[in-house]
Amino acid sequence: MKIKIINKSNHPLPHYETIASAGMDLRANISESITLEPMERAIVSTGLSIELPIGFEAQVRPRSGLAAKKGITVLNAPGTVDADYRGEIGVILVNLSKDTFIIENGERIAQLIIAKHERAEWEETVALSETSRGEGGFGSTGVK
Repeated sequence: MKIKIINKSNHPLPHYETIASAGMDLRANISESITLEPMERAIVSTGLSIELPIGFEAQVRPRSGLAAKKGITVLNAPGTVDADYRGEIGVILVNLSKDTFIIENGERIAQLIIAKHERAEWEETVALSETSRGEGGFGSTGVK
């Protein structure tokens, strides 16, 4: 699938690292470093704008290494870039660690996944079909 992209950064286009990768790394496109104190958040520019076909979205997700090693994650994960959005992709990062984290220009800050989606059409009703789970919600299936 070909997707139109405008790259106003000085960094390479996002690309797949391996043949089986689902995501492409997004890089910070900033003129000066951003310091994220514990529990602080910031919108980080990427310099990228894309044109997706209708029926697709781009999902902005955390990088597992940043999350596991540094406590840095995407606050609204996954963030959605809709097919009709033409502005710059920004990444909302949050520092969930106890340490200060500095974001540098060109740093890989998130990953982008292109995903197909469906549009729902609601059908109002007064009852739903029965299942073994029923109305069991959070934690209803146990922890082990």
